[in-house]
Amino acid sequence: MNISYDHYRIFYYVARYKSFTRAAEMLYSNQPNLTRAIKNLEKQLDCTLFERTNKGVILTEEGAELYEHISIAFKHIQAGEESISLKNSLQNGVVSLGATEIALRCYLLPILSRYHDLYPGIRIKILNVSTPQAIRMVDNRLIDLAVVTTPVEPNDKIQTSPLCSLTEVPVCSTDLNVSDGITLEDLAGYPMISLGKGSSTYDLYFKMFAEAGVDFSPDIEAATADQILPLVKHGLGVGFVPEQFLEGETSVKRISLTQGLPEREITLVKKKRHSLTLPARELIKLINKKTVHDK
Repeated sequence: MNISYDHYRIFYYVARYKSFTRAAEMLYSNQPNLTRAIKNLEKQLDCTLFERTNKGVILTEEGAELYEHISIAFKHIQAGEESISLKNSLQNGVVSLGATEIALRCYLLPILSRYHDLYPGIRIKILNVSTPQAIRMVDNRLIDLAVVTTPVEPNDKIQTSPLCSLTEVPVCSTDLNVSDGITLEDLAGYPMISLGKGSSTYDLYFKMFAEAGVDFSPDIEAATADQILPLVKHGLGVGFVPEQFLEGETSVKRISLTQGLPEREITLVKKKRHSLTLPARELIKLINKKTVHDK
């Protein structure tokens, strides 16, 4: 049957309040409109749904049976509306994002702190993921947005916006005897520590060493970027870490190379032509505001 949703909505309110007058007030309509709708519904269903009494209306046997199903449907509809409303609220909403460890520590933390101060009722869900993982999650709408480190593989379904440049340096323990001004070939002779295969960081340095004709084969593959520096400090090898990770560090030595390292960026990623919730849009505003301020 091709029955109007509005007819069922009117039936639900009349049955709930047992009054055409009260239902009309709740629906911002008038009693004649509701009466016509119910008559049309009864005609389409070929039954009588209400009986009039001195106190209003009561459901017939068919009406009670229909209301049992319709009330369940409307409760689900109302729950869905409330859920969507909460997602678009700055008092009780939710924002989900993916972030690489480097992007989180070097860029995102002060923004999240400011965001939480402004909107304490919004729940923030952060997934610590690699850049490729974050791209897939944004593409599949599993998260609202991502802040990651380059390189980012081209994808016509996502939009990337550079936020800031990222400077990394090779470091080793002060106990490890590594000379300054060495080549990549010389550096590869020492134990290497890196993020694992499948991360953008691994791909970046694998390509850099390959272009220099050198094999990049880390002795230790760390799961997250924040694991690299402790491994380096304990003399387990040479690692590449962001400048920000080295603030106040005295137990590591910076290694100078004969060639520069490839430039990296921290980048905002979101899905093209995808409508974001209000909490997500407000977070992006803060991210962009910081980017403009830093420039």
